[in-house]
Amino acid sequence: MTVTLIGSGNLATNLGHALKGAGVGILQIYSHTLAHAKLLADELGVDAACEQVDEINMRSDVYIVAVKDDALPPMMDQLVRHLPDRLIVHTAGSMPMMGGGVFYPMQTFSRQRIVPFRHIPIFLETKRPEDMRVLRCLAELLSDNIYELSSDERRWLHVAAVFCCNFTNHMATLASRLLEAHGIPFSVMLPLMEETIQKLHALPPREAQTGPAARGDQSVMERHVRMLLEESQDGLAELYKTVSQSIQDND
Repeated sequence: MTVTLIGSGNLATNLGHALKGAGVGILQIYSHTLAHAKLLADELGVDAACEQVDEINMRSDVYIVAVKDDALPPMMDQLVRHLPDRLIVHTAGSMPMMGGGVFYPMQTFSRQRIVPFRHIPIFLETKRPEDMRVLRCLAELLSDNIYELSSDERRWLHVAAVFCCNFTNHMATLASRLLEAHGIPFSVMLPLMEETIQKLHALPPREAQTGPAARGDQSVMERHVRMLLEESQDGLAELYKTVSQSIQDND
């Protein structure tokens, strides 16, 4: 099986390494910035890189589009015109199916950290059964967790992922700023965060919830809010109250 990667960002980089590790032939890397395409091509040992859609080869079995959501519709339109009858799929969790289907690995990716794919869930959608067979074959080379999901179901999956991943990371960012302001390294939080995740392997999230809001410890919550207000952290104080109330409402 051969693949062409459309994109050179966080997901494309990680997916490229996973494909290479699985023995999939990557024929070409496309990016709207040629230097980025060449950088990833060199990293993966791919001979061909390009920045023009009409330079994309017509020989690959699958064309995987990993670009920003707002750039996806025009890119898919161009690819469908340039590559009629080829299997073109995108990797966006929140976007409807375009081209021939969807190949969505649900994970947080960064160029600086290459993650193994074997346990990453990959969600597939296609228009034609024969294309699903191709995508499933490709996905099974990378992961043990393959699911078929409609566009509507995948939208809800993506919303849930934002809560679990992006919002959690943002909370860690806010915590790190509070700690740094008082000379405390953020690293002291890592064992706590790791145990928080480990508990979710054994307990439903609701049962794993701890802390002053879950205990109904009003005096502690009021003290925390006063501390934040005293340091002019009005936004954080409101966020603290909102999230605490949500924990109690969903207890």
